[in-house]
Amino acid sequence: MELTASQLATLVNGTVDGDENVKVSTFARIEEGHPGALSFLANPKYTHFVYSTDSSVVLVRKDFVAEHPVKATLIRVEDPYATVARLLEMVTEMSKVEKVGVESPVFIAEGVEVPADAYVGAFAYIGSGVKLGAGVKIYPQAYVGDGCEIGDGSVLYAGAKVYHGCRIGKNCIIHAGAVIGADGFGFAPVEGGYEKIPQTGNVEIEDDVEIGANTTIDRAMMGATRIGRGVKLDNLIQIAHNCAVGPHTVMAAQVGIAGSAKVGAQCMIGGQVGLVGHISIADGTQIGAQSGVNRATKPGDRIMGAPAVEMGEYARSLVYVKKLGSLYERVKELEKQIKEVKN
Repeated sequence: MELTASQLATLVNGTVDGDENVKVSTFARIEEGHPGALSFLANPKYTHFVYSTDSSVVLVRKDFVAEHPVKATLIRVEDPYATVARLLEMVTEMSKVEKVGVESPVFIAEGVEVPADAYVGAFAYIGSGVKLGAGVKIYPQAYVGDGCEIGDGSVLYAGAKVYHGCRIGKNCIIHAGAVIGADGFGFAPVEGGYEKIPQTGNVEIEDDVEIGANTTIDRAMMGATRIGRGVKLDNLIQIAHNCAVGPHTVMAAQVGIAGSAKVGAQCMIGGQVGLVGHISIADGTQIGAQSGVNRATKPGDRIMGAPAVEMGEYARSLVYVKKLGSLYERVKELEKQIKEVKN
C-alpha cells in the first residue's frame, strides 16, 4: 500500500511539515531509514537521527522543535508511538490471511463443537469437554486439555499448552511454547525428602491478555491463579500457583513471581524482576529491571534494586558504591597515618 504524506496525515489526524506529496510504502526504524519509508520519533535518545534519516516521512510529536534542518517530511501527531502501532495493526489486518477449518491429522474429542469460523491446525489435541469460542485459532501442535474454555477470537500459537480445566477469555493471544496450568511448585518437607502437594485448582485468564513465548503460569493449589483483563506478559515469565495479576499490568521478560503474590492493576515490571511469595504489589507500582522485591508496596511506588528501594534512594546508593574504592584507599591511608602517630 502506497500513501502520500497528506493522505497519511488525514488517516492519523496529523499535520504535515514538508512535502505533502511524498509517498511511503513501508516502515523503517529511524536510524535505518530509506526513501519511501515511514519512521517515527518517540524516544528523545533518537532525536539526532531525525536530522540524518533517509526516511521519506517521520512521525513526531506536535510540540517537536527542530534544532537543525530536516530533510524528511514530518507529520505531527499527539503520540508517534501509539500512531505507528495503529498503522502497523492496520497493515497487518489488511495483509492477514484468515485460517479457517480443521486440518488433518488432529485429535478432537467426541462432543467438542468446533465453530464454523474457527481454525484447528495439524497435530493439535483438543480434549473432552472443551468449549471453543467463535473465531478461535488453534495452531499446529497446540494442546488443550479436558474441560478447558477458550473464548471468542483467542489464538493459541504452535506448541502452546493449556492444561485441564483452565479458562482463557476472549481475544487472548498465547504464543508458542507457553504453558498454562502446569502444577504449582508445592512440596511438603518430610523425613528423607519432600511429598508432592496436589494442585487441584486452575488458571483463569480474562479477556485481551497476551502471553509471550515460553511463559509459564502455574495452576493454583486451591482456587485459581488469575490473570486480569488486558495484562501483557513478555517471553520467559514464571507466575507461580495462586498468584493474581491485576488488569492492564505489563511485565518484561524473565520476571519470576513466587506463590500467592498479588500484583495490582496497571503495574509496570521490568525484566528479570523477582517477587517473593505472599506479598501485595499495589496498583500503579513501577519496578525497575533486575530488582528483588521482598515487601509490599504502596500505590504508585517506583522501586528498584535488590532488595528493592525507592528509585531515588537506589540512585543515591549507586553514587556511594562508585566511591567505595577511593574511600577504601583513604581509610588505608588514615590507618597508616594513625599508626605513624602512635609510633
